[in-house]
Amino acid sequence: MTLRIKGHLKALENEAVHVFREVAAQFDRPVLLFSGGKDSVVMTWLARKAFRPGPIPFPLLHIDTGHNFIETIEFRDRFVEELGCMLLVRYVQDSIDQGRVQEETGPDASRNVLQTVTLLDALKELRADAALGGARRDEEKARAKERFFSHRDRFGQWDPKNQRPELWRLYNGRKAPGEHFRVFPLSNWTELDVWQYIQLEEIPIPHLYLAHEREVVQRNGVLLANTEFIEPMEGERIELRTVRFRTIGDATCTGAVESEAASVDEVILETGAARLTERGGRSDDKRSEAAMEERKREGYF
Repeated sequence: MTLRIKGHLKALENEAVHVFREVAAQFDRPVLLFSGGKDSVVMTWLARKAFRPGPIPFPLLHIDTGHNFIETIEFRDRFVEELGCMLLVRYVQDSIDQGRVQEETGPDASRNVLQTVTLLDALKELRADAALGGARRDEEKARAKERFFSHRDRFGQWDPKNQRPELWRLYNGRKAPGEHFRVFPLSNWTELDVWQYIQLEEIPIPHLYLAHEREVVQRNGVLLANTEFIEPMEGERIELRTVRFRTIGDATCTGAVESEAASVDEVILETGAARLTERGGRSDDKRSEAAMEERKREGYF
């Protein structure tokens, strides 16, 4: 059983390494989008493998909403320093201060959607022609439509009906001036694959992914962490529960799940038996039936 799993993960690793090397060969100024979450951590780990013994030949870029979990930021800085990567950070707060976006108001306000403008501005500033992201096809139906090399027009927008074929692992990175590509090396991975790879490679992860006691507020069926960015509404109670996070994003919309899985081994067992999708606890995905696709068309990750 172990050999079969290792063989499966080795094939996925080889595929991702091939994509990284294609990016380095076809693009002049790529960046790797890094959030400190498990998928971007695994991507960075794979990028290091793809180019060792040399350094990763492009910087990491984090779009910081200002509403992140403090544990994520602390892990991000520590992980990047340990791997010797170059980290660039661009802030949604700067986009708000410059009048580029308007802060949402109300009890369900979030900066998650505002990231799109900050990201597109950052890509333009850096003259990036490719942005590597950790999205996987199993996460959400809109993400299932992406190619490995996903073309974006000069406005940063995505047309899911006008994508290039990818036969025999041949990736077409041709673009006009001002256009760029989003590249997804983990496209064919599943949530379970990611966790098994983390286990086998002993990759460090934020402890938010493991069960711990935390104050939460239940809102619209989602357990939101009690942070300075969340204000309980009338009738809502702050409760202490044992939870973990399956995804890590903006604290205003990233829901926790009740869990006793306090180790990677236990997370793997829990993930294999899960019936709720990984992003089922993301309140930003519940804004409309096509929330993710609408954001991706506008330039979201």
